[in-house]
Amino acid sequence: MMNNRSFKQIIFVAILLMCRPCLSYAADTNKGAEVYTMHCASCHGVSGVSVMPGAPNFAQDEGLMSPDGTLFISIQSGKAAMPAYRGVLSNQDILNVIAYLRTLN
Repeated sequence: MMNNRSFKQIIFVAILLMCRPCLSYAADTNKGAEVYTMHCASCHGVSGVSVMPGAPNFAQDEGLMSPDGTLFISIQSGKAAMPAYRGVLSNQDILNVIAYLRTLN
């Protein structure tokens, strides 16, 4: 049986997917830069130039052609060698990071 929190998360992700391209516009790029520096830069590089083999090079738009909802799910669930950040980062933190990623190119 699904608990209320899981149901709310599913609804939130469904809304994210319906609003695909515009989610990061309401986010804070400064806060996104702070979260990115703390959690992402060790693999993706401070300026978005990847330092780990296989990590997307955000400075060259690798992986950023996806809609915000798709990026949100990838960050929340993890992908390949990247760990899942569900429970580590809030939904707003993830949206802030996505907004910041879009400034790296």
